[in-house]
Formats: sequence, C-alpha cells, structure tokens
Amino acid sequence: MLAPGMRRTAQRTMVYNAIVQLGGHCTADEITAELQRSRPGFSRSTVYRALEALQNLRLVQRLEIGQGEALYEPLRPSGDHHHHVVCENCDRVVAFEDPALEAAISHLSRRVDFEIAGHDVVLRGRCPQCADP
Repeated sequence: MLAPGMRRTAQRTMVYNAIVQLGGHCTADEITAELQRSRPGFSRSTVYRALEALQNLRLVQRLEIGQGEALYEPLRPSGDHHHHVVCENCDRVVAFEDPALEAAISHLSRRVDFEIAGHDVVLRGRCPQCADP
C-alpha cells in the first residue's frame, strides 16, 4: 500500500506492514522488535529511515502525545483523520472522531489570522480500567 511513484523497498513495506499489524500507536522500538521476530538482523536505523520516508509520503503519521517517544500509525487513504485520548496512568491511547469538534475547529480557523494546514487534538485523562478505585 505504497504511494504511486514511490520506490518500493522491502524495508519500507515491512515497516508499514508492521505498523498495521501492531494496530498503530506504536513506537519505533516496538516496530523494530516486531520485525526482528522474523528478521533478527533488522536494524533500528533502518526502521527510522523507512518511517521518515513513509511520513514524507503521507502514508504514516508521527504522533507526539507527550509520552516521551513518538508513536506511529498509518494514515487513511481517504485523508480522514482522528484524534486521541491518552490515559495518564497506563499510557493507553485510543483514537476518536467527533464531527462537532471538527466543526468547531473549522469555525475557529476562520477567526484566527493563520492559514490552518492541519490540527491534532490529544485529550488526557484516565481510562475506565485506571479510573476504578
């Protein structure tokens, strides 16, 4: 599932497939570990190079959600996006969509003196498992 015109390399394909297999919201170290299960010599630097190429081609999104390490997830071919809720206790990340939030952001973008190219929303709190006493 690589973009037209992109040089398809085995490494890029394997990194992309690993992200999909892990369900997204995974770190470069988790991707490397997943790939090393079947290819013990797969290097972390190869994963980072492939991630950079996949990001530049808008096939993978890098998420900076304040957990220390960036997370990666595949981008949707439709261009639709979602936002994230992060548990402050166990670091669980859950994606969500909200048309009302998108409408509010669109309305706000008309009021500020910026050309808005994109946005990310990260909400923090406690997941149901961590909220129980």
